Amino acid sequence: MSAATKVLVLNGPNLDRLDLRDSSIYGSMNFAELTSFIEREAALIDCEADVRQSNSEVEIITWLHEASDSKTPVIFNPAAFTHYSYAIRDAVAMLKAPIIEVHLSNPMAREEFRHTSVISGVAQGTIAGFGPHSYRLALLAMKELI
Repeated sequence: MSAATKVLVLNGPNLDRLDLRDSSIYGSMNFAELTSFIEREAALIDCEADVRQSNSEVEIITWLHEASDSKTPVIFNPAAFTHYSYAIRDAVAMLKAPIIEVHLSNPMAREEFRHTSVISGVAQGTIAGFGPHSYRLALLAMKELI
């Protein structure tokens, strides 16, 4: 029996406070429930999801560097960093394994400032607008990529 495929699932600022955000945009799960959902969905396709969240750009960059060094695939919801963090974009560009950008909401259906992603150009793809199922779809796509 082979070991489960490891995938790093990174989440950016304010996702740890989903229960306080607009449920019409972000859904009704809190971050602990979202984490459990991702871990369950990963296990169904023989993946092991290492789910992390940080409000710190520095910590996210450090985790991306570690993923690059270990050639670990990444599913990444950069949250607000999506729109302006060139430092995170540069760290994503250094990855040696696939990366998929995810979003709970559809940024293109929201405020105009959310229409630009500096991450999309260095990701294999973007899945957005399906709530927690964006992560499930990203796990399925990642399994195919690796």
